[in-house]
Amino acid sequence: MMDTPLIMTQIIERAEKYFPKKEVVSRTDGGIHTFTYAEIAERTRRLTSNLEKFGIQTGDRIGTLAWNHHRHLEAYFAIPCHGAVLHTINMRLSPQHVSYIVNSAEDRLLLIDPDVIPLLEAIKDELTTVEGYIIMTDKDELPETTLSPIYHYEKLLAEGNPKQPFTQNLDENAPAGICYTSATTGNPKGVVYSHRGILLHAIALGLADSTAISERDVALPVVPMFHVNAWGMPFASVWFGTKMVLPGPYFTPKILAELIETEKVTIAAGVPTIWLGLLKELEEGSHDTSSIRAVLCGGSAAPKSMIKTFEQKYGIPFLHAYGMTETSPLVFISKPKSYQEDLPEEELYELKAKQGLVSPMIEIKVIG
Repeated sequence: MMDTPLIMTQIIERAEKYFPKKEVVSRTDGGIHTFTYAEIAERTRRLTSNLEKFGIQTGDRIGTLAWNHHRHLEAYFAIPCHGAVLHTINMRLSPQHVSYIVNSAEDRLLLIDPDVIPLLEAIKDELTTVEGYIIMTDKDELPETTLSPIYHYEKLLAEGNPKQPFTQNLDENAPAGICYTSATTGNPKGVVYSHRGILLHAIALGLADSTAISERDVALPVVPMFHVNAWGMPFASVWFGTKMVLPGPYFTPKILAELIETEKVTIAAGVPTIWLGLLKELEEGSHDTSSIRAVLCGGSAAPKSMIKTFEQKYGIPFLHAYGMTETSPLVFISKPKSYQEDLPEEELYELKAKQGLVSPMIEIKVIG
């Protein structure tokens, strides 16, 4: 009888052990950086040792306000593998909502990108639980700021323990992460994810009739890492040994097209506006996208015409999906069944424009 708990240490330790040479390509303000999973794991251990020095205890919350890059990825694992709770904060929310959710979560530390400093400076006096700010910067010196106390991420890592053990006696049902919804009414609502839930969701992303993420893939999560954990792609990619490309801040359709071409991306995830922008770039420029085996689209309904263009003009299979913050997020994914693939073209694309079948491990009830 197998009684091994499903905890996040399994993910990073597996990548460290079995996929040490696989890469994470990270775009930041300072350029393109490439790290192996062995290096990412060591840096994650160094960050975890610093959390211990800060006195972070099991269950404490740590917030991040950051784009998709390697430092954010390290925080994705260092925090929950220490027993604390990763709280990814949507930097596009209003200052009032950011203040509300930091206080609601009772974040003790904030790991932040330099460009969000003005946002936090405006509300720093309202943040009643924050004990310090760790700046994730490429530069050797910290920026001038009224935030206090501040720490340099890379200097903390340089002082950290490269062999810091992760906490092993974690409860799989303990909280590992928090995302706040943007809220249709009132203040944002907090959704807590367990270690078990994150691992089960990662397994779902690897299923053949889901996104089928595997070691052979090169994954490009364009969806922000503060948007339902980039739809769980970073967790699945690290666990399966998938090469990952993180597009960083303020990317453009041209930058995405160049990353796809140079890094031979096989699967990418983003909202419809991202893919509409990429289509325009592909039509105007000359980019090789032949490596892509799937584009995953969610967040809002994708136009049928866009799905057809990706598939018929560029030969890129389009996966239309639906999810919620409350479900980690995958709920539906639109992949026609084998006997539906011979439908007349118009009927087939009507089907692909729907959100699809419910994912394994999810139950639904339709009311009304």
